[in-house]
Amino acid sequence: MISAAALLRAAVPLFLAMVTGLAGSLVVTSALGRHDTVTLAAFAVMTAVLNPASTAVAGALRGLGPFVARYRDDPAAAVPVLRDARWLSLLVGALGAAAVLCVPLLAGAAGVPSEVVRALGPLPWFLAAYLMVYAATGGAGTVLVALGRGREVLWASLANTVVLVALTFALVPSYGLTGVGVAWLLGGVAAAAVSALTLRRALGRPIGRGRPRPVWIARLARVSLPLAATVLIKFGVLGVVTFAAGTTSARDAAAHAVLNALSGVIMLASLAVAQAAVPEVARASDAAGARRVNGTAALLAVAGTGAGSLGLLVAGDLLLPLFSDDPAVRGRVLALLPLMLLAAALDAAQAVHGMGLTALRKSGVSLLFFAAGYGALVVAAVPVARTWGLTGLWAAVAVANLVLFVLQGAGFRRHCARWRGEGAAGGA
Repeated sequence: MISAAALLRAAVPLFLAMVTGLAGSLVVTSALGRHDTVTLAAFAVMTAVLNPASTAVAGALRGLGPFVARYRDDPAAAVPVLRDARWLSLLVGALGAAAVLCVPLLAGAAGVPSEVVRALGPLPWFLAAYLMVYAATGGAGTVLVALGRGREVLWASLANTVVLVALTFALVPSYGLTGVGVAWLLGGVAAAAVSALTLRRALGRPIGRGRPRPVWIARLARVSLPLAATVLIKFGVLGVVTFAAGTTSARDAAAHAVLNALSGVIMLASLAVAQAAVPEVARASDAAGARRVNGTAALLAVAGTGAGSLGLLVAGDLLLPLFSDDPAVRGRVLALLPLMLLAAALDAAQAVHGMGLTALRKSGVSLLFFAAGYGALVVAAVPVARTWGLTGLWAAVAVANLVLFVLQGAGFRRHCARWRGEGAAGGA
């Protein structure tokens, strides 16, 4: 059975890959902010759709993990599964690309100023192509993690970030958002190339081509598509929460934006641990082993969140000026920081249980729990914000995460009791 130290070693490269990806996005935002306010506004409109679309594609690809984990001792035997996964990932990627291409129409219909819509230019086409390139990898990163080669995921992320940052600095001053589109696409191509090389080395053979097997693709879809839907629900509900924060005051809306950004950074550690634990839960030989891995992952995730929280509490006065020059906003953030950190810790723990359900191939159950817990939050967000302000809103987020933690944990224990090991569900 995997130890806490081994699980931590598997999670660290995933965490670093997430950090490098975040760094690349921050560089793009910074470069556009210095280039022109309109282009930065247009990029913000684009990312409102690109982020959930790309995260949904990533979520769908993560569903491949429990199917591949059983082949760790014979990686080449996983090739038929990977061929099926590629068909599914291309389908999900095409849906995400279609959503990205619709951004100019959606922005115009939503009342976004015409100059901002015009500034998008060909950017949607470049980003749609990027999503298809990402989908074409067929979840290479997830496969490498499932095969116990998570360190190699970092190299693809580094390749993407290096190309993205270099081309951003080279192209944005002259070409604006078009330069960002080129940089984003070529960064994705570089990452895909590195992923393909590392995956071929891990498998010992090329994946090649194969005819789609509808029955097996459907089995993958029953795990992958609920994961993608869960991501979309979370993004959608948190968008409503942000809107609710905007109904309070300009100061509180700004404070919410800072708290949201800090919460996202803190969650990286727990997401890395949760992803690293999926193949280990899937490979467990019995229910007790699966519960031990999941419990260890939950403790590590909460510990990582706690370490980040402690850092924020200690260095908050030094870090917050990077986000806002307004002392009133910084004061509001500091006052709400403990509540946000509580919500983040609960979110970290529920995320591990949710990924544990994915490892048991029960991501549909997790989707139902999310629909229930976050469904209540979306109904309550605006009334709570109007009555109790930003404090009540973050309290509501914490309560929703607590409900999810209880539901996901109970669901994992219930379905884990029926677990019969890695061969329980047969092949793919």
